[in-house]
Amino acid sequence: MFKLYTKYGDNGQTGLLYGGRVSKDDIRCNAYGTVDEIISSLGLARSFSTSEEVNKYLRVIQVELFTVGSELATDVNMYETMKSNFKVIGQDNIDYLEKLLDYITPKLELPRSFVIPGSNSCSAAIDVSRSVARRAERLVVNMHEQNLLNNDLILVYLNRLADTLFALARYAEIDTGFDSLDKAKIDYDLGR
Repeated sequence: MFKLYTKYGDNGQTGLLYGGRVSKDDIRCNAYGTVDEIISSLGLARSFSTSEEVNKYLRVIQVELFTVGSELATDVNMYETMKSNFKVIGQDNIDYLEKLLDYITPKLELPRSFVIPGSNSCSAAIDVSRSVARRAERLVVNMHEQNLLNNDLILVYLNRLADTLFALARYAEIDTGFDSLDKAKIDYDLGR
């Protein structure tokens, strides 16, 4: 019978793809774990969405993020082996996000101030994903600075991803509208 537990990580270490063990607190684990959070929160967004179109876009992004996570979980010395067996993030993935942005953005009436997430469950979950994507981007910058990043296009991809998720969250609010922070309209009435 297959068991979900191996006990190999009980000492605080985990294995990288194609070998090598590192602390579970290693920057690589933090980075690919954060990418996994994006995948999961996009799944939550999909479960809330009533739009087949939005679901399609989110699923494509989820699949691409598995590629990002795999790359981040591969030791620098084993990257060529991984690359010969699996797809890696390329310019085509970035192009997809940019084309999606170019398609969605003209349909939106973007605010001139900060958006307050929560107009509907789907858009709120996408906004959570966007925030997590920015955290992943910061972690990957740290990996890059430590010469642990094999593919610099991942940095570009994550940057574009956060922009795309912002637009998708607004797109998911097209029917409900969005709430934005307009300093002239802040209501400080706390029910007093």
